[in-house]
Amino acid sequence: MKKLIIPLFIILLHFGCKENKKQEKPIVDSEPEYVENTSSPVQTESAIKIIPISHATAVLEWKDITIYIDPVGGAEAFTNQKKPDLILVTDIHGDHLSVETLEALDTEKAKIMMPQAAAEKIPEKFTPQIDVLNNGESKERYEITVEAIPMYNLREEALKFHEKGRGNGYVLNIGGERIYFSGDTEDIPEMRSLENIDKAFVCMNLPYTMTPESAADAVLEFEPKSVYPYHYRGKPNVSDVSKFKELVNTGNPEIEVVQLDWYPSEDY
Repeated sequence: MKKLIIPLFIILLHFGCKENKKQEKPIVDSEPEYVENTSSPVQTESAIKIIPISHATAVLEWKDITIYIDPVGGAEAFTNQKKPDLILVTDIHGDHLSVETLEALDTEKAKIMMPQAAAEKIPEKFTPQIDVLNNGESKERYEITVEAIPMYNLREEALKFHEKGRGNGYVLNIGGERIYFSGDTEDIPEMRSLENIDKAFVCMNLPYTMTPESAADAVLEFEPKSVYPYHYRGKPNVSDVSKFKELVNTGNPEIEVVQLDWYPSEDY
């Protein structure tokens, strides 16, 4: 009997020691170990800075890219502005195309987009820089896609000013936004059918383009998030921008009307 008891005691002692060894292992926390996130943060689109120069001329800045819209007024009009990377010209008239200004500015590294009619008036030395863009065409530069939109007159008495197919309005797809510059136009079907426009720069001056009432009616149809009245000085009067704002806000209060100072000099 004693011979049986001793082995049984040894067996129980052996298993007891193994169990104690198991309990000596550290308890692992159920929460995962924190690991520092070294991946790059999600990149958000940079803000677009809009600088009105005069009438139809503007400067846009996005990231490290600077865009000139219809640069006129000589180099002095762009004092303290960054050098252009991209230049857009809408038409052949002097308030949109100025060869003297292009020659006076430092445009050596700039790409220039313009319709064929404008390109024909540019000295040959600019040819390597020019992207000819006609109605319905598009081009990408600097991660910006530029769409050429028609601009022309509808009224019989104004047809001589802007014939269909000669000039361009532009939609810039830039920084996650769609920005429209109308150029010289009336409230044409191509404007009214625009979609997903974040910022719209819309002209309104007689006798060359359209009335504030026509401009407001078009804006209410294509419904941009924000609209910037520009190019509103005609001959002899300045268009009633306050009337335009009233019509837009009455028709759709969700459309923001932004008034910038396009005529800092009364000499224009």
